[in-house]
Amino acid sequence: MAEQDKYHLLSNIESPEDLRKLDITQLAEVCKELREDIVEEVAVNPGHLASSLGVTEITVALHYVFNTPEDRLVWDVGHQAYGHKILTGRRKRFCTNRKLGGLMPFPSPLESKYDSFTCGHASNSISVALGMAVAAKLKQEDRHVVTIIGDGAMSGGLAFEGLNNVSSSPNDLLIILNDNDMSIDRAVGGMEKYLLNLDTNATYNRLRFKASQWLHSKGYLNDKRKKGILRFNNALKSALTGQQNIFEGMNIRYFGPYDGHNIQDLVRILRQIKDMKGPKLLHLHTVKGKGYKPAEESATIWHAPGKFDPETGERLTDDVSDKPIKFQDVFGNTLLELAEHNPDIVGVTPAMPTGCSMNIMMKAMPERTFDVGIAEGHAVTFSAGMAKDGLLPFCNIYSAFAQRAYDNIIHDAAILNLPVVICLDRAGLVGEDGATHHGAFDMAALRPIPNLTIAAPMDEHELRNLMYTAQLPDKGTFVIRYPRGRGSLKDWRCDMRELPVGKGRKLSDGNDIAILSLGPIGNNVREAIATLPSDGKISVAHYDMRFLKPLDEDILEEVGMRFKRIITVEDGVRNGGFGSAVTEWLSDHGYHPAITRLGLPDEFVTHGTVAQLHHLVGIDAESIRQTIENANSQEVSVNNS
Repeated sequence: MAEQDKYHLLSNIESPEDLRKLDITQLAEVCKELREDIVEEVAVNPGHLASSLGVTEITVALHYVFNTPEDRLVWDVGHQAYGHKILTGRRKRFCTNRKLGGLMPFPSPLESKYDSFTCGHASNSISVALGMAVAAKLKQEDRHVVTIIGDGAMSGGLAFEGLNNVSSSPNDLLIILNDNDMSIDRAVGGMEKYLLNLDTNATYNRLRFKASQWLHSKGYLNDKRKKGILRFNNALKSALTGQQNIFEGMNIRYFGPYDGHNIQDLVRILRQIKDMKGPKLLHLHTVKGKGYKPAEESATIWHAPGKFDPETGERLTDDVSDKPIKFQDVFGNTLLELAEHNPDIVGVTPAMPTGCSMNIMMKAMPERTFDVGIAEGHAVTFSAGMAKDGLLPFCNIYSAFAQRAYDNIIHDAAILNLPVVICLDRAGLVGEDGATHHGAFDMAALRPIPNLTIAAPMDEHELRNLMYTAQLPDKGTFVIRYPRGRGSLKDWRCDMRELPVGKGRKLSDGNDIAILSLGPIGNNVREAIATLPSDGKISVAHYDMRFLKPLDEDILEEVGMRFKRIITVEDGVRNGGFGSAVTEWLSDHGYHPAITRLGLPDEFVTHGTVAQLHHLVGIDAESIRQTIENANSQEVSVNNS
């Protein structure tokens, strides 16, 4: 079928201006074609599916009613924004989404003028949009600002901080609450239950809207009178509906809840409220995965389903029977195994039980696992509170998301050296999700904090042993970082044993160059050494350090005394990371070898496959081998006295 025939409306939309030329009666067909296009593309180029399907009508209505890009749309949790990308001139390139050199995985002003802000993480949109709305007021610019928040992002602390300040500064912000009762896994917490039950009297809203228009026309609404009338209206509404509205309690005008999939009603409502003064919240009920039955029925699986047959809904998974399992599954199974023997162990995750495989323990021991919603800081402090009174929390957070818990790690866990095991999943380069999701900074950020033990397993056995070690008495605050994806061992189960804290291991001996690696990137080092010429001209020693903090000083002493050339390799930023720690120790102890530090550069790394990105930053086996050969060819004069 020809492109023009299959998508007879969507194929003619190069920008929102083209969309606004259509009659309102044509918008339902646009939504249908947009959904089909997203499904068709994501089926062969995997990405986030269910979230974007759920906001299709919201996306179309917003671009139809508002004058984007002059009017600002601020997306929260950017995996909702595939429809937005397609409608804003990127449809022909959407097939490159998340690929190296292609469209970015999440909206970014670096890519399009229609993307008003970066939104790879959750809960920042209200604060960002409030700043834009206040800027428009102060600069006297006739501009609307709309934020779209949902998929569980309202459970994040920053969202509440933004809400708390929305009514304190002059602004005309419109908040669209996309309420689908989901994040990635089923949303949890009091706010989600509140939103699920929240209702509003439609007759009251119509009367209030008409009264507001009349008061405006008579000039009665100065700031003082407006606040008094707003308080009276809120009290009246509570009496009529039998509910106290948390948003109107913050002096934010509330509208809804409405059906977020009725495109004509959405356009009508947005047109009615877009020019109202003061902050407003439009509450819309949507279905995650709407319009594609498999995604509607299992939104968690279809959040990011991988490749699939769009006709049948069959997910096209590779045969992994002969491959190692994912690190996250080793974590999940090992956690349950440890918890079965240690009754003090509990599990904590901020909205990612399936993503980090804590759902394994959650299924077996629901009373000992806690999904706290998108609230990483709370996850750490909540864990610290349990640890203070005798429990042993394993708090699993994606490395990039743990950046939001930095203060909590310092003040609530490390100062008291509480027994909290912080497991940093997705550490290092994660691939197609790009700069906002790479676990690049955890080592450099956490290394200066006193009382922390920081470890990185090279393989699945090491992960199990480190988890076992971390739950033993008197280990304090223990950080274990490990990557996204599969490990290197098919037989991942092993009898667990304690590893001496701060002790690494020598994997191979040599005389010319010492390579010190930390974590699974050591497998790339091992491969690089194996591909060196067999003529014996380059003799390389390889040490798996295991621990970033404390460092193995015996290994460093040996390396400092024996080698003039040292290479460090890490899957994290070079600045302040593992290589810096090694260099500092050697310098402080009077050793001055020639050191080459391999790791991530001082820039945000783009998106692509992990293999592509490892090559791009020079930590794949081929690049490491080249570094070895270059180092060996250089004349070095070193005084280690």
